[in-house]
Amino acid sequence: MTRYVWMIGGAQGLGVDTSAIIFGNAIAKAGYYIFGNREYYSNIKGRHSYFQVVFDEKRIFSISSYTDILATFDAETLFQHFTEVRGYVIYGADYENTSIDLVKSMEPEIAEEVKKELKSGFTVRDVINYLNEKGVKAIKVNYLESLKKIADSFKVPLSVVERSKNMIAVGASFGLLGLPFDLLKNAIGETFKNELFVKFNTMAAEMGYNLVPNAYHLPLREVKKERIQVDGNTISAMGKLAGGLRFQSYYPITPASDESTYIEANQNLDMIVEGGELRKGGAVVVQAEDELAAINMAIGAALTGARSATATSGPGFSLMSEGISWAGMNEVPVLVTYYMRGAPATGLPTRSGQGDLKFALNVGHGEFPRIVIASGDHAEIFWDAIWALNLAEKYQTPTIHIIEKTLANAYSILDEDLLISTAIKIERGKVVYPNTDRFNRFEFTEDGVSPRVFLGYSSIFYTGDEHNEEGHITEASSNRKEMYEKRMKKLETADKEIPQEQRVNVVGDGDNVLLTWGSPKGAILDALEELNKEGLSVMMVQVKMFNPYPTLLMKKLLEGRKRVIAVENNYQAQGAEILAEKTGIFVTNYILKWTGRPMAREEIIYGVKQVIKNGDKRVVLSYGA
Repeated sequence: MTRYVWMIGGAQGLGVDTSAIIFGNAIAKAGYYIFGNREYYSNIKGRHSYFQVVFDEKRIFSISSYTDILATFDAETLFQHFTEVRGYVIYGADYENTSIDLVKSMEPEIAEEVKKELKSGFTVRDVINYLNEKGVKAIKVNYLESLKKIADSFKVPLSVVERSKNMIAVGASFGLLGLPFDLLKNAIGETFKNELFVKFNTMAAEMGYNLVPNAYHLPLREVKKERIQVDGNTISAMGKLAGGLRFQSYYPITPASDESTYIEANQNLDMIVEGGELRKGGAVVVQAEDELAAINMAIGAALTGARSATATSGPGFSLMSEGISWAGMNEVPVLVTYYMRGAPATGLPTRSGQGDLKFALNVGHGEFPRIVIASGDHAEIFWDAIWALNLAEKYQTPTIHIIEKTLANAYSILDEDLLISTAIKIERGKVVYPNTDRFNRFEFTEDGVSPRVFLGYSSIFYTGDEHNEEGHITEASSNRKEMYEKRMKKLETADKEIPQEQRVNVVGDGDNVLLTWGSPKGAILDALEELNKEGLSVMMVQVKMFNPYPTLLMKKLLEGRKRVIAVENNYQAQGAEILAEKTGIFVTNYILKWTGRPMAREEIIYGVKQVIKNGDKRVVLSYGA
């Protein structure tokens, strides 16, 4: 076995994320690939958050429904996650006698589930006894005593070193794995800038490391290629910058904001221009007063010739609807990166979901072309961001790039060469620089795409109303018919020009198709090997582009298959509904999840077995606290 799972949890605001990032960095230094997922409540401080890090000698794409090592520094984490542990649990002597009834921050529903599982005795000690009976080994840490030693050693108040409690748990975890402590020490040194923080966190980690036996004896892995560690927000920002982004607007919203702040922090770039000359360039980032302003700013920038985008999540995307419709009427090449999360309304603002696919396809009132793509992993996000910018300008239409919260807040290790290619090409489409006073911006053409001139190069007209070739308002039925057809024809052109193979990702071959889109791709990829080893004959078909839909290729791929199983993070299986609308093909079975938590590798294995071996038509998944 080479796949290992580690989890740490605690009250939000007490360093859970920092601990997980340090642990992941140290694991990466040992030569392992990682996939880390962050789950947190929609409050700033106090509620339970947790971070799962999966690591393996090969690239991984998803979380797991179990954990080999659970590192806790509060009672709530143990109560929330004890049923997931199969190896070791690290817990504190200071909360050993804490009863679940005293943990007031726990959701009542979760507390009741815990009590049902334990049956009697509802303290941390009872949980440890339960785990011991299951073969899980418990390691008790006296956090308070350790923290006092650290405070005395550095002659600082106890409150100064209190947050290093989590580093004791991290150190103990690293010790169980049997990896060299220097790797963890280096990761700590790279994380904290304050020398004192580095010293007492290193001391805390070493205390934990020396408490435990070498249980797993993990070897160091050889790293043959350069690797990078990225999350979804960052890799999207990198893709946009590599794709020539020049303007990005946004209004703060979870989980989209981090993309814009990353671009702003890295907006000044060394850029190669014609002739190989190196010049400074980059993108302008503007935080708008709301999402209405954000989409309108992006549209205005696009009209001036800037490669333009905005980024938002569900409620913000709703507010952008009218602006996107205006962009559709005026054939504006604007990119909207849509970070999909739990809905409706505010819903689950810090959780994930795929419930807005049809909304993205139909955003804005009226019929007009909208190109819609969805990414399934971090490397894909990078290339799709570049692709989306090209699509917007080539076909002069709003383009929606869907990235789910699952991928936005998860991070992974990638081989750097996955993001390096001489094939990056900027396609700006039919840009012209006329020497005329007036320009027919909406000229009728055979492919529906008109020559485009930037504001300031000629006299052109834009309006929200229907218009003629020059842009002047007209309600004449003859013009309406022809202009309407011209706009819609762009989708036909795109459908002819974009290779269908570029719109679909196929892995494997088999009688049973796992039809998916977006983040479930990762759990499926990680599950395929085991499923096929068991003789279940499974393949994956991932739809990457929903408009224009790859109708011909999907018919060819699904024809004659024994089962077509929709795997989606929504209730309706919206991707499957679009398949039926576009091809007339209906899926035979469903594996669905809508709790706001991502799909785990083991859930896919379970779901597929339920479908193929038991004949279940609809399997509903629910892992995740």
